[in-house]
Amino acid sequence: MLYVRSIVFLIAFYLFLAVVSLLALPCFVLPHKVGVWPMKFWARGVLVLLRWICGVKVAFRGLEHLPRDGALIAAKHQAAWETFALMPILPDPIYVLKRELFLLPFFGWYARKFGMIGIDRSSGVKALNEIADKARAAIDKGRQVIIFPEGTRTRPGAPPDYKNGTAHLYHRMKRSVVPVALNSGLYWPRDSLVRYPGTIVVEFLPEIPPGLPLKVFRERLKDEIETASDRLYREGLAELKRPLPAGDRVQAAEEE
Repeated sequence: MLYVRSIVFLIAFYLFLAVVSLLALPCFVLPHKVGVWPMKFWARGVLVLLRWICGVKVAFRGLEHLPRDGALIAAKHQAAWETFALMPILPDPIYVLKRELFLLPFFGWYARKFGMIGIDRSSGVKALNEIADKARAAIDKGRQVIIFPEGTRTRPGAPPDYKNGTAHLYHRMKRSVVPVALNSGLYWPRDSLVRYPGTIVVEFLPEIPPGLPLKVFRERLKDEIETASDRLYREGLAELKRPLPAGDRVQAAEEE
């Protein structure tokens, strides 16, 4: 039954995307402030479909740390879920994403039109400097720039693999960073079509102020996100009535 409901959701997901994309085509000639609403509307609709069809809910915590003006947001990345689900609760969000996604019909067109920042991973420091300049300009306009410090999705409980990109942006931009922890990978696994019923928890953490030494910032960012995400991971496992997997990093840390 889980598999059937997940397939139904997948079909609804893409149908809803196609409908909203077609209805919102006139937004291409409008300012981004107007044009962002279809993407938020689609994201809200997907969250509703996910709840109705698959029984997957969402709880946002730490909303007192939610930025209301320009900010850099560094989020844990476990599933495709957070690539859209953070949009509805932020005033004017944009993502740092793979440049290849701009090639996708509809999604890529909207992403490019409304200011999403594409990264060419093969360009190294040059790409990071370009992203920093674009992100600073967006933040100065009051937008919230969302970046995934690990660069790709990681399995819940897996060892973290933080890249240097977020630290580079922090150092070059001289802006504060809002860390975000979550446990979406338990309910929206990266290598499966199945969506497990339960409550995805997203937790906004206190901002890290600008001006810290690069190494200090990097370690603090990783420690804060991973500590909170591990706690949410254990909470999610309890809800799903699953034990900590044998040899899991979190279990090993608890046994030390």
